[in-house]
Amino acid sequence: MTQPVTMYTTVWCGYCRRLERQMSEAGIAFRKVDIDAHRAFGDRIEAATGGHRTVPTIEIEGELLVNPSFSQVAAAVDGGSAGN
Repeated sequence: MTQPVTMYTTVWCGYCRRLERQMSEAGIAFRKVDIDAHRAFGDRIEAATGGHRTVPTIEIEGELLVNPSFSQVAAAVDGGSAGN
C-alpha cells in the first residue's frame, strides 16, 4: 500500500523538477509545497538538516528524505517507511 507523500520544493530547483517528473510518471501521488512561498515548511527542513534548506525533500509518514533519489522515494512509498 502506498503512503501519503509530500514533496518540499522551490520553483528554481532543477533536481526537484526531475524528481517530480519521475514520481508523476511512476504514478506516485504527492502534494507539492514550495518552501520559498511557505517559509514555515523550510524552517522544519532546516531543523532536520542542521540549518540547510535542502530541496527536494520528501516527507512520508512524518519522516523526511532529504535530496533523495527516485529509487529511494519509490522504496519508501512501497515499503511504507521513509527510513529504508
